[in-house]
Amino acid sequence: MGVLLMAFVSVRSLANEGDGRFATNPSPALGEITTLPPVFVTAQKEITDAQNTPLSVSAVTAQTIEDAKINSVRDASIYAPNVVMTDFSARKLSNPRFRGLGASPNNPAVTTYYDGVPQFSATSSSIELLDVEQIEFVRGPQGALFGRNTVGGLININSTRPSLKDWVASATGTYGNYDLWDGRASVSAPMVEDKLGFGVGFGWSSREGYTKNDVTGHDLDSREAFFGKGQLLWLPTERWEVRLLLTGEQARDGDYALGDLTAIRARPHHVARNFEGFTRRDLIAPTLLANYFGERVDFSLITGGVWWKTADETDLDYTPAPLGTRHNEEQDVQFTQEIRLASAKDAPWRLCDNASLKWQGGVFFFIQNYEQEAFNDLNPPLSPVSLRSASQARLDDIGLGIYGQATLMLWEKLDLTVGARGDVESKEATLRSFTTPALSPPGRQNLSDDFSECTPQFSAMYHITPDCAAYATAARGFKAGGFNSSSPPGTERYGQEDTWNYEAGFKTEWCNHRLTANFAAFYTCWDNLQLNVRNPFVPGQFYIANVGSADSKGVEFELNARPVEGWDVFASVGYDEARFLSGSESSGASVAGNRVPFTPDYTANAGMQYAFACCKEATLYARAEVIVHGRFFYDDQNSASQAAYTLANFRAGMRGKHWFAEGWVKNAFDANYVPVALAYPGLAPSGLIGESGAPVTFGLTAGVRF
Repeated sequence: MGVLLMAFVSVRSLANEGDGRFATNPSPALGEITTLPPVFVTAQKEITDAQNTPLSVSAVTAQTIEDAKINSVRDASIYAPNVVMTDFSARKLSNPRFRGLGASPNNPAVTTYYDGVPQFSATSSSIELLDVEQIEFVRGPQGALFGRNTVGGLININSTRPSLKDWVASATGTYGNYDLWDGRASVSAPMVEDKLGFGVGFGWSSREGYTKNDVTGHDLDSREAFFGKGQLLWLPTERWEVRLLLTGEQARDGDYALGDLTAIRARPHHVARNFEGFTRRDLIAPTLLANYFGERVDFSLITGGVWWKTADETDLDYTPAPLGTRHNEEQDVQFTQEIRLASAKDAPWRLCDNASLKWQGGVFFFIQNYEQEAFNDLNPPLSPVSLRSASQARLDDIGLGIYGQATLMLWEKLDLTVGARGDVESKEATLRSFTTPALSPPGRQNLSDDFSECTPQFSAMYHITPDCAAYATAARGFKAGGFNSSSPPGTERYGQEDTWNYEAGFKTEWCNHRLTANFAAFYTCWDNLQLNVRNPFVPGQFYIANVGSADSKGVEFELNARPVEGWDVFASVGYDEARFLSGSESSGASVAGNRVPFTPDYTANAGMQYAFACCKEATLYARAEVIVHGRFFYDDQNSASQAAYTLANFRAGMRGKHWFAEGWVKNAFDANYVPVALAYPGLAPSGLIGESGAPVTFGLTAGVRF
């Protein structure tokens, strides 16, 4: 609903209605001062200036999305400190981690929102981006307004609005190494000027795999997807707005590029296995948004549905020997409904000359049904009989949340905010298991549990000067407990996880708004930490267990500058120490004092873009950026780690009024690294299997816009 408010305001007062983007400063006339454009976010369900929002939020704007040609959440995540995307080569497995907080795909610690609709599974959160206006990385628990599964934060993704005045059309095409082909096109136009408009976008992308199977000579991790988005925007009156969106994707990817960790470090992008599988995903997501903007009170409604289905087959031993394979099918259907009331935008309730109040409150309802059917075919050495071990699971979830927040603004200097949300949730599970031939009686369990939680948040922000503000925040977050679709006997249930986050920081602007510099320090502690742990009886299978307590503490710094028109500079640095506390155990072994997996001790990025007009008809531009990840461990036992590594990306080209052409290279110096590895004792000689990170890629992109 805050997304709707942002979209409404951006069209009416902030954006160029021809393309729906946030306003950026035009080229200054002689004597005018160059400044950074303002950035507005919906991190608290209402549109606010990012510099006046008392929390850590990094916004990747429409301009950056275009300049860096961002096509996925992972592409955007490099601009946010202490944010890590643990992606596999198959796009269905993409898990965001903020400040060390992450979890399994079906119980995320960081929830992604597409136009206000939460993605309860990470399986549906990493899709090809098309007609996207802005991506926000909000760090720290957001339970007071968003409830469950935001203990680490959330990702807000907002779509570009259809035009209500002019026809707008664009098309881009890319060709690169590994036979990369990528084409995207969009069109938007009014059907009734200033009243009714539509937008349609679609794309197709494919490439060969980065990893070669030395047994067959084939590449493994290819990708191919067709995706699209359709929109209708209707403004029946000055105060009402209705918007309908439909998003879909069909992905047909290759197999996981997994191999023994020591072997792929010695020979990156090479594995050896006898079986080659696939991963597939289909997704459809309709969304209905409605807003009423009153003189005193605003009303918002958001209705969302998400349906996805996946199927994958892969080797189970990841060796040349025919020891086993795995087949897995999953599908999920979710429905969400949210109704929100708030004080009118830019019209807080005035209490007296030096005090005013803005508020919001709402109700959120959801229902989710998840099903999984999986089997492992095992071929033990010297045995004439193969064994099939199968499991079936149905998980049903229904919940209700009620939230409210109020901000008291005093003397135009001090903002005091109090918010809280109450959630109740009921879960049921039907779990079945059997073997062929039958070595034991089939298993069946019918389980149920209820969870409830109240998550408050308190914050204060003091505006020291118009360009400098200090803030402090304390917030609680939680993830409900639940059931594993497949796990060892006695571990079917896991309990609720709770966190408290304490944060303080400064947000500043300098040099006549040519530079912003923000700083934050945080401390997060969480109890009953939910962690993916290895199933000792099934290779490559993991389940959720509560392993104890942990804490995370660190600092973050972000800088953006525009010294002169056409020259942009950006940088961010994050330091994070996330460790298990005393008493924490995983798989019966103590992990106290160990680092939380997949949490680099630091992240950093820095870069710049420069553009200048070489003639009246064309502009030359160049962009360079460097991304650094510090050392992190792959497992809770801290048995193996990835050393710090650096990636460099470059892009240069020329653009005119209606066209552009550019060349680009990613991981320009072909750094070798392993971003994902899993414990695999008994089959992998090193005890772990992993995937090589993307190698150097390069290509050409061209496009037109009318």
